[in-house]
Amino acid sequence: MYAYDTYDHAIVNARVEEFRDQVERRMKGELTEEEFRPLRLMNGLYLQLHAYMLRVAIPYGTLSSNQMRRLAHIARRYDKGYAHFTTRQNVQYNWPKLSETPDILQELADVEMHAIQTSGNCIRNTTTDQFAGAAADEVLDPRPYAELIRQWSTFHPEFSFLPRKFKIAITGADEDRAAVKWHDIGLVVKQSDTGEIGFEVLAGGGMGRTPVIGKVIRDFLPVSDLLSYLEAMLRVYNEQGRRDNKYKARIKILVDAMGADEYARQVEAEWAKIKDQPLDVPEEEVARIKAFFTPPPLPVLDNDVPTVNAFADKNFLFKAWVSNNTGAHKVPGHVHVTISLKPHGGIPGDATDAQMDLVADLADKYSLSEVRVSHEQNLILPHVAKKDLPALWEALDAAGLGSANAGLLTDIIACPGLDYCSLANARSIPLAQKLTERFDDVKRLMDIGPLKIKISGCINSCGHHHAGHIGILGVDRKGEENYQLLLGGSGAEDASKAAILGPGFDEGGIIDAIEKVVAVYLGEREDGEEFLPAYRRLGADVFKEAVYGAR
Repeated sequence: MYAYDTYDHAIVNARVEEFRDQVERRMKGELTEEEFRPLRLMNGLYLQLHAYMLRVAIPYGTLSSNQMRRLAHIARRYDKGYAHFTTRQNVQYNWPKLSETPDILQELADVEMHAIQTSGNCIRNTTTDQFAGAAADEVLDPRPYAELIRQWSTFHPEFSFLPRKFKIAITGADEDRAAVKWHDIGLVVKQSDTGEIGFEVLAGGGMGRTPVIGKVIRDFLPVSDLLSYLEAMLRVYNEQGRRDNKYKARIKILVDAMGADEYARQVEAEWAKIKDQPLDVPEEEVARIKAFFTPPPLPVLDNDVPTVNAFADKNFLFKAWVSNNTGAHKVPGHVHVTISLKPHGGIPGDATDAQMDLVADLADKYSLSEVRVSHEQNLILPHVAKKDLPALWEALDAAGLGSANAGLLTDIIACPGLDYCSLANARSIPLAQKLTERFDDVKRLMDIGPLKIKISGCINSCGHHHAGHIGILGVDRKGEENYQLLLGGSGAEDASKAAILGPGFDEGGIIDAIEKVVAVYLGEREDGEEFLPAYRRLGADVFKEAVYGAR
């Protein structure tokens, strides 16, 4: 993983001291809340429903075990003993004291972490595939390019006050595990016929009240042109994006209004002015950054491990965990492991300080001291020898982290909802907890197969409900919490928008409705057919009849 250079250290430490002064002035009354608000947002500090919330950046979702231990320490010392991992591969603390936030930022700086540009109308944390550098299906590790984007975008003077927040995602595999089509800019690593590495470039994706799937604006962009082309894309948006209405200020609205072809034409025209300037990525700088992401020296091992097979034969839960929570690695005899943060009745994405300490210890022992955060609010050990899986699972299971549900129905994405967020109309967390309780049978979950449920407590869609195979949107209906049911969304390479099935439900009703949807799928699926293909084949009406027909 990337290590800070002298510039990184200087920038982050200077920001800590600057914010310490700003907090002191706010607490003395020298700054009003209105004056303080843009300053705290630049440092990832929100004022939520009950308290401040601090969002910490985890660039492209990669952590060292030492950094994970520091996150655990912060949860213990400055919060209520837990942290929340987010869909942007970041981590949030929900109960910090304002007076202590500069100390938290210094604690982070000491382990090469920060909260810069995790909020505000700027370029946010660039995200990528949680299995980057490990997955067997990867064309190229995208993290060096995500790091280039981080360095280019941090404190970029031209893009510090964009019309709205701006999100970039990059994937290096054929299977899109970074939801690039749902981002303001999406980058897909491609290899040309001559073997040159470059990117397919998408623009104008996003969720919120106007969900839009990004459109391809360039089929192939050479690596050396990455930053100058991004610069041109941001310039066109910064100049023409709407600033009179925040709900229409995202790049998705601009691209939709002018059309993808016209937006691409203007980007190409702007790029022609700047692409020969010193924005080209020097080969030596790419090589320097790539060196931090050199594949680890893992030994080639036997893929068939009799001791693991014997343990699986005796323990069904372990066997299910291996099936659902591990995936093929580039190096034979190894796997990447998903640590589910979605236990029975748990809060999606939450981990206690003790659990984070344990994950750090297990990363040291089994995964070369490396941890990842996924946009599905789970943790990843990217480099695990198959022979170590029984011992790893037993340690995880003893700590409540052994759930065998990665990618299944109870691996639910949920926003904080009305329990924390002042923008929410309905609660998301209790609904997610009750769904995991209703469907908490591993054999049943495996029979249902891959099925992604995503819950948002308001139209801002922080829970990504538009991209859920089953999406749930909480709304306010005459002062009562009401839940709309959506079907057919995808955040993968076959991205699609989920559609509202019909009238909403109360909390109990939405859970019963999902039972009916699942029952239709199980009754109508063809051999080996997963939920999303079945829904697309069957259409909405058969599900609508089952859900609403008896009303």
